[in-house]
Amino acid sequence: MLAELFNGSAELIAVILALAYVILAIRQSLWCWPAAAISASIYVMLFLEGRLFMESFLQLVYVLMAGYGFWQWKFGNRSGTSELKISTRSLRWHLLAFLFILVATLIVTFVLTRYTSQDAALLDSFTTIASLVTTYMVAKKVLENWLYWIVIDAFYVYLFAIKGFYLTAGLFLLYLGMAGYGYLKWRSDMRLLELQAAESQG
Repeated sequence: MLAELFNGSAELIAVILALAYVILAIRQSLWCWPAAAISASIYVMLFLEGRLFMESFLQLVYVLMAGYGFWQWKFGNRSGTSELKISTRSLRWHLLAFLFILVATLIVTFVLTRYTSQDAALLDSFTTIASLVTTYMVAKKVLENWLYWIVIDAFYVYLFAIKGFYLTAGLFLLYLGMAGYGYLKWRSDMRLLELQAAESQG
């Protein structure tokens, strides 16, 4: 009973911090990364207990990525002296990213199915691999990361619901709308900066 109460409280804290991460990321606030690191640290333990080993590994990587993302956002410009700006990637880049996600998902699913007691191996592998790629895109401030999250979050709603993490499933349902808003907000911010740059040159 105490363990269930503790896990429920821990999940609530992780959800609140994860929600703060997305809100702050949409606003391009550096504070999104500390929120992500703490939330991910809690989820490492929760997902280990739920036998979602790839998700637990993903959360551990998130802790490390939080430091990388903070550094990139603060000093990621080529000059190394100013904050990173929003950018886009080519269709070829995204096709290669999709191919990597597909191949890596199949390999990891095979390994997990054969050698572990992993639940929902295919779904867990896909969401984990895709999330790693997309988190890298967030750290680099790639605009299209929000479109990736829309797809990933839809799968996460189902995964967490069937595993009994109902608060987290609800969080990812909310993420679906936030990802759409994040895309529109970042695109608007990027166009505004481009317009200001063009005006300053003119």
